[in-house]
Amino acid sequence: MVPGIDIEYSFNEALKGLGISPEIAHILWIPFPMGLVLVSAVIGVLVTVWLERKISAAAQQRIGPEYAGALGILQPMADGLKLLVKEDIIPARADGLLFTLGPVLVLVPVILSWLIVPFGQNLLISNVGIGIFLWIALSSIQPIGLLMSGYASNNKYSLLGGLRAAAQSISYEIPLALAVLAIVMMSNSLSTVDIVNQQNGLGLLSWNVWRQPVGFVIFWI
Repeated sequence: MVPGIDIEYSFNEALKGLGISPEIAHILWIPFPMGLVLVSAVIGVLVTVWLERKISAAAQQRIGPEYAGALGILQPMADGLKLLVKEDIIPARADGLLFTLGPVLVLVPVILSWLIVPFGQNLLISNVGIGIFLWIALSSIQPIGLLMSGYASNNKYSLLGGLRAAAQSISYEIPLALAVLAIVMMSNSLSTVDIVNQQNGLGLLSWNVWRQPVGFVIFWI
């Protein structure tokens, strides 16, 4: 195997060099992957929003974001700051706790699902042996948050909207999970690392996209 970047090993070695015991280094490592994924996700969203606004502006023959930083690069940060300081409006008869936890249950599993994604050779946050099972379990939490928000509003129209959103999420989740499970059966492993390593035989020709073209199309749709 070609040596790559092992983030956990490098992190532990750096702390050991500072005189910190391996046990303390392991404890400090536990929240580090979550923070790294959160920062990466936020940066990715900022770049994607900026590209979307600039490309949409170019297609519509507009300038788009221009004044907030060079070429408007700071505009997504301004938008994010605006969302953070906006008033959190909760309906008078709503359940405040459930109404607040609903969006949290939708967002947190999406961020946590990045923990099992291998970005390169040994460049991953956490090598979980049942990574695919964990990803399916995390994705199944999202409909609960959608339904919780609609139910907590104490409004029949919001409840119907939450039911519709949850049903729509489940309808996408089932074929998505089946497409991934087909790859799991061919790879004989639930680990995302093992699935990636299983495709190393013939280079591009050994990619699972050629073995499961229908599953690939279903996954992306």
